[in-house]
Amino acid sequence: MNIKEYMENLTNPEEKPLDVLCEDGGLCGILRTVGCIGDSLSSGEFETLDREGGHHYYDVFDYSWGQFMARMAGITVYNFSRGGMNAKQYMETFANEKDFWNPEKKCKAYIIALGVNDILNNHDEIGSLEDICAEDYRRNRPTFAGYYAMIVQRLKMIAPDAKFFFMTMPEEHNRQPLQALKDAHSALMYDFASYFSNAYVIDLRKYAPVYDESFKEKFYLNGHLNACGYALTAKMVVSYIDHIIRHHFEDFKEIGLVNTPWKNCKG
Repeated sequence: MNIKEYMENLTNPEEKPLDVLCEDGGLCGILRTVGCIGDSLSSGEFETLDREGGHHYYDVFDYSWGQFMARMAGITVYNFSRGGMNAKQYMETFANEKDFWNPEKKCKAYIIALGVNDILNNHDEIGSLEDICAEDYRRNRPTFAGYYAMIVQRLKMIAPDAKFFFMTMPEEHNRQPLQALKDAHSALMYDFASYFSNAYVIDLRKYAPVYDESFKEKFYLNGHLNACGYALTAKMVVSYIDHIIRHHFEDFKEIGLVNTPWKNCKG
């Protein structure tokens, strides 16, 4: 085995996050436990139409990209999500009602995919890092940024060394008026990744394919993804995290010690 050549391929600086799709989970498997915090797109939601044209929505977690990811990488993934979820609702009621703050459910990594309902549908104020109170998350301003940061801050109290992955929104051809909001959301995700420790961005807006008519014909069922769409999303998420790990080996050297009583004291 030529380890030098192998490492050069693993850490090629010219490689973009989704240039190569992992079929086996890649290095994502080292995370072992992952919590997915999100809305319908994190919940495997299927949207059906009845004979009168009415829309019906069903969270089918077994089809969520998180569970496809779990099966691909051989890890445990928790669906801390529900259709229609936003950061405010998650923080004020949902997580408590579902006992998601229970330390027994702490994870080595968290993927947070929120913003569609908050910013695009509810038109909540996006906010900024200025809305965060570092000393007490309960004093954050009631903006999207404030509530989103609350989630991260609360989880860091439970799992202080966990890794965080903040997800941007993919490009859609038929939602052009919303592009400025998506750009602002994306910028905020990068701000969060700089503000919080152990944090990274899964930038689907920049690197995922455009969700145009051709894409939606294959991977959508009405207004949400279909089974193939969720499976493809899992491949993108796994591949993106694999890319992050391969280009930040030092950051993940001690992932096996996260949420254990063991510490590595550096000399």
